[in-house]
Amino acid sequence: MNAAGAAGDGWGGGGHSSLHFFTFAAMVYKVIGLMSGSSLDGLDIAYVHLQESVSSSKETPRKWEYTFLHTACYHYTDQWKQRLANAPGLSALDYQQLHADYGHYLGSQVQRFIEEHDLHYQVQLIASHGHTAFHVPARKMTAQLGDGAAIAAVTGINVVSDLRAMDLALGGQGAPIVPIGEKLLLSGYELFLNLGGIANISAGGQGGEHAGSQGGPPAGGQGGGYIAYDVCPANRVLNSLSALVGKEYDEDGAMAARGRVDEALLQQLNGLTYYGAAYPKSLANEFGTETVLPMIRERSLSVEDALRTYVQHIAIQICRAAEGLLPAGAGGSAGMAGSEGGGMHRSSGSVGSVGTAGAGTPRARMLVTGGGAHNGYLTTRLQEMLAPLGVELVVPLSQLVDYKEALVMALIGVLRWREENNVLASVTGARRDSIGGAVWIGQEA
Repeated sequence: MNAAGAAGDGWGGGGHSSLHFFTFAAMVYKVIGLMSGSSLDGLDIAYVHLQESVSSSKETPRKWEYTFLHTACYHYTDQWKQRLANAPGLSALDYQQLHADYGHYLGSQVQRFIEEHDLHYQVQLIASHGHTAFHVPARKMTAQLGDGAAIAAVTGINVVSDLRAMDLALGGQGAPIVPIGEKLLLSGYELFLNLGGIANISAGGQGGEHAGSQGGPPAGGQGGGYIAYDVCPANRVLNSLSALVGKEYDEDGAMAARGRVDEALLQQLNGLTYYGAAYPKSLANEFGTETVLPMIRERSLSVEDALRTYVQHIAIQICRAAEGLLPAGAGGSAGMAGSEGGGMHRSSGSVGSVGTAGAGTPRARMLVTGGGAHNGYLTTRLQEMLAPLGVELVVPLSQLVDYKEALVMALIGVLRWREENNVLASVTGARRDSIGGAVWIGQEA
């Protein structure tokens, strides 16, 4: 067994007195978070320590502190890439077999991670997002591959999986689910941008209302004004275009930088119906592979021109989204605390700005994470286009860039274990906030 016992929940006694004085040591949760994104680059694993901050008053917003202990990305073999990519076309029996096989694969990769970092008997919980095969909110359906029972059986550790299903059942989009982590773990930003297989944006949590023309937050929920939605396909499309010339991705956006924008294609892309829809809204992977990529291929462009045009499309859609979500009267940026080394982080640690959002104090700060944050050409284009809005683009340390979603999955798992809300209705449009996730007990009784 690899499971660890509970830690940090001891009490101090009051001696022989009839009065009892208790000292509470806040629980430190030792969790592995698993994330497999739509870009199919690999399995992200983060072993983190999570601890709720002690609040001095009921009025103080809840916050959590985190520490990355170990991280890894285990790249998929070509066979696994093909199996995951082809999942939507399988028969029911073959799909369920893949679900079981991938769950056992995830368990074996966690075991490998535990061996490599000597984490035996230290991990209390595994929170697994799985790999999304279907996502159809209009029909209250989502499906993530990776059987949680298989992970628990292989590792002997308790597992939380199926993190989106409850929100879908309550009429929500089931996405994005990361904003709960942004709210509780990361402070000092008005906007959050994740550049993964799909780009999504978040805003809120500072107590202000949001201006804009793309709709407003739904009634109900306790999200504290949080709004988030999928903006457009991102790395999944960029990587598919790069694959045409035998590359896994466009390193630093070098090929895109050599290309030219095809204005006709750009106009077609920007005119897609999804972009005019009000939030809450979310995208399935097929929007990129079955709608966007065929449009690009029809133009018969060079790979460089196709990449350049699509980078421009991503930047335009993100800027439109940011403009609609900027908090009214947003002021200066909050100071950042923490460091790259030990200790719990109340924020993202040392960060670097891509550029300056005009003279003076920026109107808003946008934290950018996900694989696309390593694309220097894309982030430079974004900063140039966001600057007139007074938005400063901030790229944190690479560990947070690459493993933010795995970190948040770990937090979502802990909240589920504590039976606390871990999905925000203000983001997804569900009838209420919810406690999402199925629990699988890997430990023996």
